[in-house]
Amino acid sequence: MRRVVYKMSKAGNLNDLKQLIEEFPGPEPNEVTVEIKSIGLNFADFFCIQGLYKAAPKENLIPGLEFSGVVIDKGSDVNEFSIGDKVTGVTKFGAFATHINLDKNYLMKLPDNWSFEEGASFVVQALTAYYALKELGNVKPNQIVLIHSVAGGVGIYVNRIAKKFNCTTIGTVGDANKIGKIKNENVDYVLVRDKNFIKHLKEILNNKKIDLLLESLTGKYFKDTFNLLSPQGRAIIYGASNFATHTSFPNYIELAFKYFTRPKVDILKLIEQNRSVMGFNLIWLYEKGEYLKSLLYEIIKLNLEKPYIGEIFNFNQMHDAIKKFQSGKTFGKVVVKIE
Repeated sequence: MRRVVYKMSKAGNLNDLKQLIEEFPGPEPNEVTVEIKSIGLNFADFFCIQGLYKAAPKENLIPGLEFSGVVIDKGSDVNEFSIGDKVTGVTKFGAFATHINLDKNYLMKLPDNWSFEEGASFVVQALTAYYALKELGNVKPNQIVLIHSVAGGVGIYVNRIAKKFNCTTIGTVGDANKIGKIKNENVDYVLVRDKNFIKHLKEILNNKKIDLLLESLTGKYFKDTFNLLSPQGRAIIYGASNFATHTSFPNYIELAFKYFTRPKVDILKLIEQNRSVMGFNLIWLYEKGEYLKSLLYEIIKLNLEKPYIGEIFNFNQMHDAIKKFQSGKTFGKVVVKIE
């Protein structure tokens, strides 16, 4: 059997991401073979393409963390899925392809009323949001939650999950044009990250403090927002979009400047201030297969709304899709569809 993949012999430059045809083996006893129908894009894909994601292979890289599709084969030890089942899944890279073999623990059946595009937009962002809020943030009812990039795929789900706990949510966007698009998401306050951002944030807080800070920027606003955390407040770091560039390859001078001027936390002051800083990435969570699957079942019980699909590209437009994603001008999820 053969499949089509997007592959890089060496990570570092988007232009080296090539579409190739390669031989494809059958599944191992505990694996399911999926014919992929849709692929969801994430910041981790972009960073690994540029060679900036430590956990990603630097050679013979097939990017891609999440997908949806149809089961076309399965191993002898797989009883949970049948040929023809529609599924969504998360993988440790390798989803930029027409077919994939994956351990059964990283798949779940797609709800009947969900499209493949919606299925490819759910797992990574919902899992990131839930793990950040519930497992690390230990979110409690009626807390104040600040969500950076609230118009992004993860940000939307952070808000939706926080609302399940009746939290007051304050979301930030980098572009005022996104405020109108987020109006139906029940965010209590939406602020543009401009020169008056901190002033407006303090006005909203009205001498109250932030309980949970969901940080995906790691840029110039971290210090000021961190200083507004309450005692026992938690900053959960799950992204570093501030380090994303708009070019096909890394601008190492710009990255070096951002790296050496990145926010830093005095661990002794954490004791004095009774605050916490926590960070995580889904690759670590991927290594905990049973735990990851249990989290997915918890997420399903929340009965969250379907993901918001921002833009859809076809498989042959992979480069265009990635460039649009890295532009920072998207709302919701960017999806690549395989006809």
